[in-house]
Amino acid sequence: MARSRLPRSRPLRATLRATAGLTLVAALATACATSSSAPAGTAAGTSGTIPELSPDQKVSIVFESYNLTSTGTWKPVIDGLLADFHAAHPNITVKGQPPQGVTGTSTDYVSSVKNQILAGNPPDVAQITFNALRFAAGSLGAQPLDTLVGRDAVQANFGGDHPFAPTARTLGDVDGRTYAVPYVFSTPILWFNRTLFARAGLDPANPPKTWAEVRTAALAIKQRTGTDGIVVDCLTKAAGDWCFQSIVRSAGGRVLSADGSRLSFADAPAVEAVSMAADLVRSGVMPNLDQQQAFKAFSSGQLGMILETSALQGQFMTGAKANGWELDATSEPSFGSKPVVPTNSGSGLAVFSRDPAKQRAAWELIKFLTSDHAYTQISSRIGYLPLRTGLVDDPNGLQGWAKANPLIRPNLDQLTRLQPWESFPGDNYLQIGDAMMTAVEGAVFSGKDPASTLADAQKQAATIMPAR
Repeated sequence: MARSRLPRSRPLRATLRATAGLTLVAALATACATSSSAPAGTAAGTSGTIPELSPDQKVSIVFESYNLTSTGTWKPVIDGLLADFHAAHPNITVKGQPPQGVTGTSTDYVSSVKNQILAGNPPDVAQITFNALRFAAGSLGAQPLDTLVGRDAVQANFGGDHPFAPTARTLGDVDGRTYAVPYVFSTPILWFNRTLFARAGLDPANPPKTWAEVRTAALAIKQRTGTDGIVVDCLTKAAGDWCFQSIVRSAGGRVLSADGSRLSFADAPAVEAVSMAADLVRSGVMPNLDQQQAFKAFSSGQLGMILETSALQGQFMTGAKANGWELDATSEPSFGSKPVVPTNSGSGLAVFSRDPAKQRAAWELIKFLTSDHAYTQISSRIGYLPLRTGLVDDPNGLQGWAKANPLIRPNLDQLTRLQPWESFPGDNYLQIGDAMMTAVEGAVFSGKDPASTLADAQKQAATIMPAR
């Protein structure tokens, strides 16, 4: 079943202005301020003051994670890690919960935290997608970790026997303060079906390196095997904008100016990126599928290539084994000789509790979930990047798994060139992203002119950008 055409709706400008009128700042500020009589923390730049927990001090906290929404690959891994944490910290009880009220294919997990804050009962620690980081820090009351526990403690957590990749360490920072510890994410990976490549007369050992080569390979697959050539799962509102940002960056542009003051997703590089994708549709090699349809098609061997997150590695490996085809992966394609600029998906772990004991327990959980042990489980069983990259060379870590699963290599290589998933400024960050991706989707799948469609959306989205 194909994705339906975009429905008629009231003008985007009216929708955006109506949304912008629903300002939450005052309500959220009140909720954050009254959620506890405990202080929010110390002044910026001072050492942390929340006390250590005594061994017999019992504390219960709530951990909200979107990885708990899946009963397949993700949830058993996270449940197992929480059990391991309790064994190591028997005085701390962690209740893991998925985002509340999130239905269907929505990835707006931060609204769950927002609604719980407004109700006066936020989770103590939560998984926050990076596009919502500025909103979480500025309006939701996420606690600056280098204030709670001290900057030295935060930086020490990035170190250890297998330190965090340098490009990952600052992804949870806002204005020089760490509000979230980077947790799980990926870069865009071009997954491909080696079996279909061979049937189409293509060399599986030499997968496409540019978007022009992707088009050629997709045409060969379509013409010689009768299956669809490619899905670029970066082009719809449902997919979010993390991967689209990488495609635009790789075309030489940005969706937001470097200083955060101006939207730039209608500039020439973004138009080039959208036009490339629209041409794949016009050429008949990219079907109009939603995410779940695309995952099913690729897993069943009915799709030659898909640009997606590495977090689907487990699902795709299972599908390949069950349906008798061979899975492989390569780096994100380039626009000719322009360098590929990977951006990250995923999330960081942020503290929302204002109770010192719960804050300390939350910090202990964050350290555990970003430890060598955790990444060994998260990477080998889910497919997320091991942000402690040295684990792949450690015989007691991920060395054996990495050798047996070379599909992790394109992701690791791209991590060295990573640029952040930009969060649009202000409380209307989500509406701005939705406006951009609705325009992209219309240009790619509904035949709208890329340049004028992006320009109109950018002009209207600019009306809800915060004043500077």
